[in-house]
Amino acid sequence: MNRIVDNNLVSIITPAYNCEKYIEECIESVRKQTYENWELIIINDKSTDLTEKKIIEYCKTDSKIKLLNLETNMGAAAARNYGIKNSSGRFIAFLDSDDAWKSEKLEKQINFMLINNYSFTFTAYEIISEKKSDKVKIFHVPEKIGYREYLGNTIIGCLTVIMDKEILGEIEFETGYLEDVLTWMKYLKQGHFAYGLDINLAEYRVVENSVSSNKLQNATRYYNCLRKRQGLSVMKSVYFQSGYMFNALKKRIL
Repeated sequence: MNRIVDNNLVSIITPAYNCEKYIEECIESVRKQTYENWELIIINDKSTDLTEKKIIEYCKTDSKIKLLNLETNMGAAAARNYGIKNSSGRFIAFLDSDDAWKSEKLEKQINFMLINNYSFTFTAYEIISEKKSDKVKIFHVPEKIGYREYLGNTIIGCLTVIMDKEILGEIEFETGYLEDVLTWMKYLKQGHFAYGLDINLAEYRVVENSVSSNKLQNATRYYNCLRKRQGLSVMKSVYFQSGYMFNALKKRIL
């Protein structure tokens, strides 16, 4: 289905699964944006708690918030792709349901993209604990990163990414483990660069027992990703895996 694209509309893609604890904070962080030309597309991935009910209440009072329900649990990548296919914006942004944005996130980042004609950008962000009780750690980002640099430094936080469909074409997430990492690799490997705005504009929540919290398992998956999906040698895969593990460790030291 062909959709009419609003030239400066930002389509925010949020997969949601059993996130009743955080979904309201996530939605409120979008509603408080100083950049007002946005739509929030929340994809309910067959939640079994009060997630859907809470989203529906927001949809009743804010027409910019849209709820899509999946009939079966499909995982974050498939949920994001379904949301992207039903989006209307030129710009695609990503925000997970347990994370949040600073109020000037969209305004600063869209201006950054338009002024410099960047198609793929990300920002600095802060890492917070599940209960926000621990000391905040800021994760700073480089000015620019290409494919080879990214292999050893998976610095791009999904909650900070905005992509321009006018330049990149249709956006589609890779499926499987580490789907966001694989997706960024795909576009970087095509010759695009990702440009970093080193301003803290988002809050990444470390949730215990989540898929992303098992760092040792993810390190193994990253090695397999390098070997099987990127076709690297054993030596190069081990080398770049060490960079991945270093960044994962930094995220855990709050």
